[in-house]
Amino acid sequence: MPTRRAFLTGLAAATLAPTQGWSSVGSPEFLAAALFPDDSYRLAGLNGDGAILFALLLPDRGHAAAAHPTKAQAIGFARRPGTFALVINCARGVIEQHLHAPQGRHFYGHGVFSQDGSTFFTTENDFDAGEGVIGVWDAESYVRLAEFPSGGIGPHDMLLMPDGQTLVVANGGIETHPDSGRTKLNLPTMRPNLTYLDLNGQILEQVHLAPELHKNSIRHLAVRQDGLVGFALQWQGDQAAHPPLLGLHTRGRTAQLISAPDHLQRDLQGYAGSIAFSAGGDIVAITCPRDNALHRFDVSTAAFLDAFTLEDVCGLGTGPQGLVFTTGTGAFGTLSAQPELSAQANCQWDNHLIPIRANG
Repeated sequence: MPTRRAFLTGLAAATLAPTQGWSSVGSPEFLAAALFPDDSYRLAGLNGDGAILFALLLPDRGHAAAAHPTKAQAIGFARRPGTFALVINCARGVIEQHLHAPQGRHFYGHGVFSQDGSTFFTTENDFDAGEGVIGVWDAESYVRLAEFPSGGIGPHDMLLMPDGQTLVVANGGIETHPDSGRTKLNLPTMRPNLTYLDLNGQILEQVHLAPELHKNSIRHLAVRQDGLVGFALQWQGDQAAHPPLLGLHTRGRTAQLISAPDHLQRDLQGYAGSIAFSAGGDIVAITCPRDNALHRFDVSTAAFLDAFTLEDVCGLGTGPQGLVFTTGTGAFGTLSAQPELSAQANCQWDNHLIPIRANG
């Protein structure tokens, strides 16, 4: 962890920097939310070795974030279900604006910028109608421009496809309402799907799971450069069952679900946290914090490769040589052949490790 003086010095230097791109804050490669020892929640920027380049205060626990493609600006989301998101100037260390979900909506903790950074999209719940919504915001003024249906219930994660013209949405299928907290209201009838939308909200393609897997909630996403989508699942059914928690999909084809060997799969307790492709795209991995496990699979053959025990592992991302991960114990590590810890922060990293694909 950097000292407070070093952090403030770096922040002051960043404030005076002539550029407002990500290079002005040390060219971080990832964003991650965390709980720090003073009980503060912060959004941190990390380099490829896990060193903290900045750590900016949040008013409450964060979930995921989104990085602007050209400006050193991030959108930090409250832990779902939340009604606010923060527009954070990472160079100046200040919150520039608050995004408030419209009446009757709440955020699901994820969002994504358009390729040119002009528009921002948010996953939301229209909780009285019990339907998923994608909010559309001007990414300069952060005025809400429009909204359109997500194509299902409970849209959680969402990513921009490599063509820059398509959104892929993980409609988890779980209905909730603020009056009931995080209670899941429709488990007997839930029907998750993977939906592809154009930027105007037109549904281009949808993928549903087999009827016997209708309680397997599609939660988090990763996209390879050729458009292959990986999705991580969280099982809401009988805990005696141990269904697949990883899926792969290419548009126009049937989704492929992948499991570890039975003796390992049953220990995951039906929960995959994050998902990522390796740097070369030949390996896909999921984290399973309930079992302190990270599983890797070969993409071309769908074969299980290996499992690693890592305490409270959840954050996962693509690293320069393979994969990178974070844990609730403050560890940051790399994984090519074997896990190697490269940094140990005095904090508890939260669920996700968000890549910054910066153009500036």
